[in-house]
Amino acid sequence: MVFTGININRAWKDDNTWFGEYVGNYVAATLGGATNEAAHAAGRAAAESGRFEPGSAGFKQAFNESVNDPDLSTGSKFQDASKYYHLDGNYNFSHLTDFADIQVGTSYRRYSLNSSGTIYTDFDGAIDYSEFGIYTQIQKKFDLSESSSLKLTGSIRYDKSEFFDGFLSPRLSAGFTINKNHNIRASVQTGFRNPTTQDLFIGLDAGRAILVGSAPDNLDRYSRSYSVSGGGQALGVPASVVQTGRAAYENSYSLSSVLALGATGNPAVLEIANPELVKPEQVTSAEFGYRGKLDKVIIDFSAYRNSYKDFISQETVIAPLYGTVGDGALSVAAIANADYKAYSTYTNAEADVNSYGASIGLSTKIFGDYDLSANYTYSKLDFDQESYPDFVTNFNTPEHKFKASLGNTDLFKNFGFNLAYRFTDDYFWEASFGNGLVPEYHTLDAQINLRVPSMKSTFKAGGTNLLGNEYFTAFGTGFIGSMYYVSWTINNL
Repeated sequence: MVFTGININRAWKDDNTWFGEYVGNYVAATLGGATNEAAHAAGRAAAESGRFEPGSAGFKQAFNESVNDPDLSTGSKFQDASKYYHLDGNYNFSHLTDFADIQVGTSYRRYSLNSSGTIYTDFDGAIDYSEFGIYTQIQKKFDLSESSSLKLTGSIRYDKSEFFDGFLSPRLSAGFTINKNHNIRASVQTGFRNPTTQDLFIGLDAGRAILVGSAPDNLDRYSRSYSVSGGGQALGVPASVVQTGRAAYENSYSLSSVLALGATGNPAVLEIANPELVKPEQVTSAEFGYRGKLDKVIIDFSAYRNSYKDFISQETVIAPLYGTVGDGALSVAAIANADYKAYSTYTNAEADVNSYGASIGLSTKIFGDYDLSANYTYSKLDFDQESYPDFVTNFNTPEHKFKASLGNTDLFKNFGFNLAYRFTDDYFWEASFGNGLVPEYHTLDAQINLRVPSMKSTFKAGGTNLLGNEYFTAFGTGFIGSMYYVSWTINNL
């Protein structure tokens, strides 16, 4: 999206010409007595004269050329032939012993990243690496009485990536059943999450920031040459410098402190970032649940809490093109001269990160044979964003979700219907390409069914989002509208 817009503009006019026209007209306006705002408007008006307008022939041609060009300096097409090979094995010993249900298993995965340098830093060939795991599980059921039973499950898993130390993940769960109509479950488990392929090996200029993965041998694989301002050259810096991704992790300021410098003009507010290289994330989870039938109502309730250690997150940092962060001189001048690059780094949050939530679902029959159901889900992230403003958690989950449905499979002979309503609360979406609010939305879906036994057929007609209010579920995606459909299913010909 970002590269497409940039390269549409570059197809119309190259950057040097645009900036030359802007600066020339800006200076001329200020010399004529214009204010900064008026001079800026005059400069942009002159530089943007003739720009391709959306829908014009020139815009369409530039758009099509950009989205089909894998060279990100001129186009925006990702050329990705990455793949992975996965192997699973499992053996169950239940036929050998009656003591318990015992299983052992293993898994192996090998990644081969091959984007020709358009996503990963694999411009000189595919990047290969692997990981494996082994596990065992023991499950035993205890009949406590004729109407109650207890099932215990314990497992442990060992996983190892070639980039990180191995991890053990023990888990324990219990399920208690009473009269077949009530089931109580509880579990405590540990787990971990290895950094993804992008966390490790991405190397992509996303416009708002440069994404650089933090695998140790990836830091120098991303390398670009950047022009230095006249102010920087006056300090003895060459007209261009080469900066690698290592600068993001070893010579950078936090974004929030650079913004504070712009607001206050005080270099003392600058804070060194230099984020640590990413490592596996660990989590301890506890869950409790109940499912049962009370008279005519079926209830399903669950609640959970997750406590994270080394939560994998992104941190935006500013790397000056010259100087050493903390020197109080040259690196500060680089920031003041706008001789810097913004990077989105992949690291682990220093803060405590927790998430918790609950859900409840109810279903019953009303008025004889009408099916009524409803469920509600609550999700919350516990993270001190104010104390760590540069960390991005990518939680991307609404706090409140609700769904209800009403239907009857046999409203009258061979005819049924169903109505479904959904509500999702607004939530803030975070991603490497952009952040933004996803507004709350409400949808109503409906369907009718007609069975024709003589034709061995079922006819269906329905629609989604009948309220007609377009919505989207992630920042930067397209809007979702309404859909209407009919179907004819023939069985047992």
